[in-house]
Amino acid sequence: MGLFVFLPLVLPLTAWPIARLAEQHLHPRRATRLLAWLSAVMAVCSTLSLALIMVVGTAQLPHNPLPDGWSDPEVREAVPYDEVAGAAAIPALTTVTVLGTATLWRHHRVRRRAARALAHLPRRPVAVVGDVRPYAYALPGRPNRVVASTGMLARLDSAERRALFAHERVHLTARHHRYLLTTRLAARTNPFLRPLHHAVAFGAERWADEEAARLLGDRRLMARAVGKAALAGPRSPGPTIAALAAPGPVPRRIAALLEPPPAPSAWPALWTATGLAAWTAAAGTTVSALASANSAFALITLLHAATPL
Repeated sequence: MGLFVFLPLVLPLTAWPIARLAEQHLHPRRATRLLAWLSAVMAVCSTLSLALIMVVGTAQLPHNPLPDGWSDPEVREAVPYDEVAGAAAIPALTTVTVLGTATLWRHHRVRRRAARALAHLPRRPVAVVGDVRPYAYALPGRPNRVVASTGMLARLDSAERRALFAHERVHLTARHHRYLLTTRLAARTNPFLRPLHHAVAFGAERWADEEAARLLGDRRLMARAVGKAALAGPRSPGPTIAALAAPGPVPRRIAALLEPPPAPSAWPALWTATGLAAWTAAAGTTVSALASANSAFALITLLHAATPL
């Protein structure tokens, strides 16, 4: 395996430039999908590398349940600095597992609480909650529902309410909660993936803004609704549930809506800064996948040879 086993742990750094440039130079729909896929692949590769290093480290522990042959020098030589790296990988992978489990549990807890709070209301696409606190969000489930409080609706006129509902429906139809959950789990797996999660969260909001503005045929109306909702209401009830006023920064969303709509551009040209950043991230993801696959194959081969029949 050699140093290749460590590459997936640091290669997410290659996606940082495109995470910054995608907001300005890619259509929000394309940026959200691209960054979510990069996050998912790199998170899987990073976790696999940690697991491989942990196997070598665990084999060195006394009274471990693994075969004795797995602690042979040939196996230890597969990982540089095997004692330090192996010992560090055990708590690191444990932390990743705990954080990932906690993120999934919180996501489902928020959805269950929201669903229970709406159980007494008719099962309609829009649920209006009698609450003076202003909020609105998209709640995925069966059925998908747009939830808005009377406090939020009272702060918007009829046209702005249509904009609010259009925005939230886009979140539901495009399944933005899946992108948000995927990138949040990836960020828990590897801290270097956090910028991609923030970029995807912002891209999902911009995607919903643009699609809702297109359906309404009025970009200024959409900008006004975003601004008023942001000033009136708090963020969504959970980090993986999308809301009109979150996440920010809202001024950049409003400024984008006051400009002409972005073109649904193809893959950016290589000679541009965005193209170079995109290809760098794609190359980093490819190398990460190849390195983790090569390391897994090499370690499995070594362990098979070291395991007594």
